[in-house]
Amino acid sequence: MDDQTNLCKRFGAECYPSLPYLNLGVASATLGQQPINGLRHSPKGSTTGWYLWGGEQLSSAADFFQPVHGAHLDEILPAIVPYLSLPAGWRFQIALGHEDVWFDACLLHET
Repeated sequence: MDDQTNLCKRFGAECYPSLPYLNLGVASATLGQQPINGLRHSPKGSTTGWYLWGGEQLSSAADFFQPVHGAHLDEILPAIVPYLSLPAGWRFQIALGHEDVWFDACLLHET
């Protein structure tokens, strides 16, 4: 089994892979900061529903996230790749020696 399947099983989540040709929203300017955060809304169109950023603050600025193809994450953020099969409604926060993964039903009710 691969890392993504194992991680989903560990947290009791259905495995819902992010296809590598689809986009994620990535706050590239923050990726040097810790912790690394991710949340997944329901996929739409050419997106996986994932949004990723570094640091404690999630900005509401329109240009905070930029689209990045999933295929590039092995190079940009290899540590988060195992989390990308968590389905919509899931979040994670990782840093050196820290991992927090949880379901957030609010992510399923976008407005």
